Amino acid sequence: MGQGQRGRRLIERWPFGRWWPPLVWTGLLVALPISAAHAEAGAGGHGSEVLLLIQVALLIGVGRGLGELMQRIGQPSVLGELLGGLLLGPSLLGWLWPSAQAAIFPHEPAQQAMIEGLAQFGILLLLLLTGMEVDLKLVRKVGRPALTVSVFGIAVPFACGFALGQWMPEMLLPHPEARLVASLFLGTALSISSVKIVAVVVREMNFMRRNVGQIIVASAIIDDTLGWIIIAVIFSLASRGSLDLRGIGQSVLGTLVFLGLSFTIGRRLVSILIRLANDHLVSASPVVTVILLTMSVMALITHLIGVHTVLGAFVTGVLVGDSPILTRQIDERLRGLITSLFMPVFFGLAGLGTDLTQLHTPELLLFTAGLIVIASLGKFAGALAGGKLGGLTRGESLALASGMNARGSTEVIIASIGLSIGVLSQPLFTMIVTMAILTTLAMPPMLRAALRRLPPDRSEQARLEREAHERSGFVGGLERLLLAADDSSSGRLAARIAGLLAGPGGRPVTVLDVEDIRHAARASVEGPSQSEAVVKDAAQQGAQRTESDVDVDVTTLTPTTGLREAVEGEARKGFDLLLIGLEDGLTPRGRFSEACEEIASGFNGPLALALAPAAASDVPAPQHDACILVPVSGRGASRGGAEVAIALAHVGPARLHLLYVSTTQGSAGEQRTDEKDRADQVLADNAAAARRYDLEVTMAVADAHAGPDIAILAEASNIRADLIVLGVDRLQGAALDFGAMIAAVLAASEVPVLVVSAGTSPAAPRSNP
Repeated sequence: MGQGQRGRRLIERWPFGRWWPPLVWTGLLVALPISAAHAEAGAGGHGSEVLLLIQVALLIGVGRGLGELMQRIGQPSVLGELLGGLLLGPSLLGWLWPSAQAAIFPHEPAQQAMIEGLAQFGILLLLLLTGMEVDLKLVRKVGRPALTVSVFGIAVPFACGFALGQWMPEMLLPHPEARLVASLFLGTALSISSVKIVAVVVREMNFMRRNVGQIIVASAIIDDTLGWIIIAVIFSLASRGSLDLRGIGQSVLGTLVFLGLSFTIGRRLVSILIRLANDHLVSASPVVTVILLTMSVMALITHLIGVHTVLGAFVTGVLVGDSPILTRQIDERLRGLITSLFMPVFFGLAGLGTDLTQLHTPELLLFTAGLIVIASLGKFAGALAGGKLGGLTRGESLALASGMNARGSTEVIIASIGLSIGVLSQPLFTMIVTMAILTTLAMPPMLRAALRRLPPDRSEQARLEREAHERSGFVGGLERLLLAADDSSSGRLAARIAGLLAGPGGRPVTVLDVEDIRHAARASVEGPSQSEAVVKDAAQQGAQRTESDVDVDVTTLTPTTGLREAVEGEARKGFDLLLIGLEDGLTPRGRFSEACEEIASGFNGPLALALAPAAASDVPAPQHDACILVPVSGRGASRGGAEVAIALAHVGPARLHLLYVSTTQGSAGEQRTDEKDRADQVLADNAAAARRYDLEVTMAVADAHAGPDIAILAEASNIRADLIVLGVDRLQGAALDFGAMIAAVLAASEVPVLVVSAGTSPAAPRSNP
């Protein structure tokens, strides 16, 4: 089946079926005359809000419609948005209906500034989101190839463009005597990749987490930064006739200082600002407001030091993504608005700036084709050389070259500067913009084809699978931990587990020092609590084990109210897990104490209760060569417990023992067939999840004739388990109850137990405040 036939089949399966394209184009034919009439009626020397609305509506309607078609044939939507701009610009609409096109998209500076301002702010938001997806640990590993690819990817096409400018016919130069400056502009336009378009395409094609995707984006950022420094040099030469060495030095030094401060002081500062806004501001979406303000400030700083504002927005995104809290919520709130409004406007404007009708002679068309070929070959040759020098394979270098070949908006800006100062002619400007558009259109299929021949190796595939598992799992979704503990063995166990869970991702931990509130009459002790010290020690161990360099922020609070009120007050700030560890947390019958129930009643979310035997004197937590027993049944509750156990075993490191415990009843025949298959599948699934972290896993099936509690306790004794992790569901009601079987295990266990309830707690009756 051909590509076009597949596309038609896809369209016909849409809700509107085959009637969708005629409906869209009919709507446009009706809207255009009305828009033109409104535009002509409101034409004047000042920007019109009505005309801005018309422009935005058309760019969104056409761009998103074509973007939908592009995605249905396997291409990113940005191609449709670029094509939408071409259709609405002088290349088609201006050719078919010049008066309407000129009325809707006039060349008045005030009107153009309105929509361009909207588009530019949108692209800053896009770079903010792109930065949030950058993995600093991964970027450090690919830093060398990213730098070499960027440098060679600029140098080779720059030399090609400069040589082409020296041989260019005089008819394409407005001032033949200024050929040197024109050649420099042409070399710059052919060499710089557009980080905006590269970032969008890599994200839309889901290549951002690939090693190659990270190198592409990192190289594009370096490209863009170096490009603006080069532009500053050439602009100084063109406008003043000499180099402004002071301005160039300011840009280079300013960029290095900005990056150094951002990834040291700024890293910590952004995390503190996000946390303060979330915890203490009561207005709607305070964190998003703080992030937008931070992005704006950092974009202005990069503008003042002489480089483009996109660098400031991108670095802000990296710092926000590095913050352990609220990253997903921020992404969700911004992504929809950026995708539906700002992207079609920005990329539509890039298409609007291209007038293909100016290339009306065979000579101009031939020269344009040569320009595109030289630009592409130069970028490929540079990327291949840089990739080889950076230690990449030929396939990886080809994928990088394919991704870096998109020129897009950066070239449009460079060409516009050259046109405005009289260095470039209008035909040459159109050629450069055409080259930028066509290389951008060619980039997605080329990158997809290159990566199809470059499957992930074993280590990268394991990392991708592990990340996908973490994104959809319970532990991967944890951002903030709340610990309520005293100085007992159970409290130290809970504190150590909190630290081990917090260390790998730099998750902040708030410690409620229950010892103070339960023993209010004791003398106050200055300095950090014992729980805080245990958390920090365990977090450092977890961070070292996972090669994480993010410091864990541990805050200790001494409640001044009751236990429940203290937990409720902190829970409003948005915690994902409450860990409880108290002395005498259990009654002799395995029920939870009043203090445990009071603390749990103030938190309507996932709970973890750490219970150490009364005889335990030291911190009985996972450590090297320890064994963690995890009963599994295939139900959601047991999966949550297994995830926590895997995370603890990974940072311990510890051995994991999976015990299948049946939760169904049936005849003997059914137990021998269906239950055996189920046991094998459940154990295999959990073992596969554990082996993603290179854990040692052993497995067993509980005796079907014994009760689940007896089987769990017997297995713990047989394998000499150091910790039992039980994934449970909390029963409906005001009491903290996980069922009779769990109570029996807790009452009789001689091994420390961690009870994990990963679901939201059922609402319990509460008194009016």
